[in-house]
Amino acid sequence: MAETGFRKWIITITVIIAALLELIDTTIVNVSLPDMQGNLGATLEDIAWVVTGYSVANVIVLPMSGWLGSRFGRKNYFLASIIIFTAVSFLCGNATSLNELVIFRIIQGFAGGGLISTGQAILVETWPREEIGTATALFGLGAVFGPTVGPTIGGFITEHFTWPWIFYVNIPVGALAAFLTVTFVRETPKDAKGKPVDWWGIALLALAVGSLQTVLEKGESEDWFAKTYILILTITAILGLFFFIWREMTFEFPIVNFKILRHRSFAVGMFTSFVLGFGLYGSVFVFPVFCQNLLGFSPQQTGLILFPGGMCTIIMMPFIGKMLKGGVPAQFMATGGMILFFVFTTMLSRSTLASGTGDFFWPLVIRGVGMALLFVPLTTLAIQDLKGPELGQGTGLNNMMRQLGGSFGIAALTTLIHIRQGYHRSILLENINPYNNAYIQQKNGLIANFMAKGSSLIDATTMAMKAMEGKVVRQTLLLTYDDAYWVAGLIMLFSIPLIYLQPFKKSVALPADAH
Repeated sequence: MAETGFRKWIITITVIIAALLELIDTTIVNVSLPDMQGNLGATLEDIAWVVTGYSVANVIVLPMSGWLGSRFGRKNYFLASIIIFTAVSFLCGNATSLNELVIFRIIQGFAGGGLISTGQAILVETWPREEIGTATALFGLGAVFGPTVGPTIGGFITEHFTWPWIFYVNIPVGALAAFLTVTFVRETPKDAKGKPVDWWGIALLALAVGSLQTVLEKGESEDWFAKTYILILTITAILGLFFFIWREMTFEFPIVNFKILRHRSFAVGMFTSFVLGFGLYGSVFVFPVFCQNLLGFSPQQTGLILFPGGMCTIIMMPFIGKMLKGGVPAQFMATGGMILFFVFTTMLSRSTLASGTGDFFWPLVIRGVGMALLFVPLTTLAIQDLKGPELGQGTGLNNMMRQLGGSFGIAALTTLIHIRQGYHRSILLENINPYNNAYIQQKNGLIANFMAKGSSLIDATTMAMKAMEGKVVRQTLLLTYDDAYWVAGLIMLFSIPLIYLQPFKKSVALPADAH
C-alpha cells in the first residue's frame, strides 16, 4: 500500500541511495583503468573486462529481477542485492590479481541489476498513484545523475588516493542503505512461491543477453567479425534470443512475462528507453574521450565540466514530477527533451581545437535539462498501464532496454569514430601537396621557426613535417567527434514520432498497492 509522511520519504531516500551505488559504479571505474592496469600488470585489452564483466552481468539480471522479486519478496531481494553488492565492493578493493577483480566485478554486476529495477518497483508502490510522476522523477535523480558524476568521483579518487578506494567508498553507503531497508521497507508477498523455476528460461536469457552485451562491449576493439569468437557470440545471441522468446511464450510460469507487451504504452516504451540509453550513455562516453584525448583535459577536469549539467538535472526533476501531476502530457515534455538534446549535440559539433572548459557550460546545462525532460516522462509513459506483478517485470525490461541502448550507442559511436577518422584523414591529406599555397606557407613558417631556434635545415624540415602530421591528426579527430555528436543528436530527433504512439493520459493509472 502507498505510504505517507516520513516513511514515504525515508523509503524514497533508501531507494535512491541504493540506485546511486549501482549507477555510479557503472562509470566510476573507467577513469581508474590505467592505474589498475599498472598495479595488476594487465594489458589494456584485459583490464577492459573489469568494465565488460560488470555490464554483462548487470544486463543479464535486469529482465529477471521482476521474477526474483516475486519469488523471494521485493524487500528480501532488494536487501540481499545491497548486502552482496557492498560485500563484493570490499573484495574488489582487496583483489590481488586481474582474474580476482573480474570475478568480483561480475558478482557485483549481478547484485547491481537487482538494485535498479527492484528499487524502482518499491518506489512506485510507496507513492500514491496520482504522484507517480514525482516518484519517477526522484528515482531519475540517480539514473541520470549517477553516470554523470561517476567520472568526477573516479577522477578525484584516482588523483588523490589509490584505485581500491573507488570500491571502498561503497561500503558505508551500502551499510546505510541496508539498515534503512531493514527498518522501513515493508515486506511484499512471494507470488512465485511453490511454482516451478524456469531454469531453461534463465539459461537462455543468460546466454542470449550475455553474448549480445559482450559483442557490443568488445566488438569494435576486436575489429568485429574479424575475430572468430565475436562471430560465434553473435550467432549465439541471435539463436539464444529466438529460443528464449519461444520458451517464455510457451511456458506456464516464465521468468520474463512477454505478455506485458500487449500494453501499447509499454511496448513503445521499450523502444524509447533504448533511444534514451543511446543518448544518455553514448554522449557521456564520447564527451570525456573528446576532452581528454583531443583537448588535453585531465579526468578530474572533465568530471568537473560534466558536474553542472548533472546538477541541472537534479534541480529540474521535482518540477518535471509536478508538471506530470498537474496534467501536462508526458509526450510534450519528452519532445522538448529530445529537441534540447539535439541542440546540445549541435553546439558540441561546433567545437574547435581552441575550445576551453567554459565553452561547454551551456551545452551541458541544456543536456541536463533535456535529460530531465526525457527520463521521467519516458519512464512514466512506459509503465503507466502496468499492474501487480507486471510492474516488477516491466521495470526490469525497461531498465534492460535503456542499458542495451547505452551499449549499442557506445558501440555504434565508437565504430563511427573509427570509420570517419579514416575518411577525414584521407580528405585532409589531399591538401598536403606542393601546389597548396596554404600548406607551403605553414610548412615554411615552421621550418623558419625551428631554424631560428638553432636547428639545421634538415632537422627543421623533419620537425616541421612531424608538426604538420600532428595538426592533421588533431583536425581529423575533431571532425570525427563532430560527426559522432551529429549522429547521436539526429537519432534522438528522429525518434520523436515514437512517443506519440503512446496514449495520452492526464494521470498515470497505477494502483497504490501494486503487488
